[in-house]
Amino acid sequence: MSAFLSAFVIPQPPAASVPVAGGGAFPVRRIFCVGRNYAAHAREMGGDPDREPPFFFAKPADAVLTGGADMPYPPATNLLHHEMELVVALGLGGADIDAGDALRHVWGYAAGLDMTRRDLQNAAKKEGKPWDMGKGFDHSAPIGDLVPAARLPDPTRGRIALTVNGTLRQESDLSTLIWSVAETISFLSGLVRLAPGDLIFTGTPEGVAAVQRGDLLEGVVEGVGTVRTRIV
Repeated sequence: MSAFLSAFVIPQPPAASVPVAGGGAFPVRRIFCVGRNYAAHAREMGGDPDREPPFFFAKPADAVLTGGADMPYPPATNLLHHEMELVVALGLGGADIDAGDALRHVWGYAAGLDMTRRDLQNAAKKEGKPWDMGKGFDHSAPIGDLVPAARLPDPTRGRIALTVNGTLRQESDLSTLIWSVAETISFLSGLVRLAPGDLIFTGTPEGVAAVQRGDLLEGVVEGVGTVRTRIV
């Protein structure tokens, strides 16, 4: 094939990546998010955690916002919500992964925020339309530095919390996840073939609420790390 035919016809977009604690960067291929994966949050959103299997939505890879950068308040919304989450970064892919083997596919973990244009999401739900514009907008995935899984214990428990302007908004424990990290990876791999570079946002605890321009969001996942952004 000639160089002309193999060349990109427009400049290649920069690859999305997340910094790694201690140096380096993790390339982001896709972002999957689990909906309603804590019982109390499922209830506050009108769901039934005792009956519902896991479900997923996606964000574009370049939605990641790293390094504690400011997050611009997005257009077309008057109801921007925070959702504090544990993020899983995959170093190995596969399909139909057994839950007992799933954690072997994890490269690392981070603290992250699934920011949501709740008014757009609610309208889409009511009309039976996709959530994409409620969830997958620019800068909608602030994330802290990734920590290699080899440095961490199994992510089965640990405090997860978010403050806004120093006031506690969300607080729970990873042990209360409805679907564990391993179960989530296994279930998702039965729907799509996972690949190195995929991120999985594992769901948020109760306490989601609106934020405004000027608000400082600071989140923590015990033993993993922090995430920080200011809405501007």
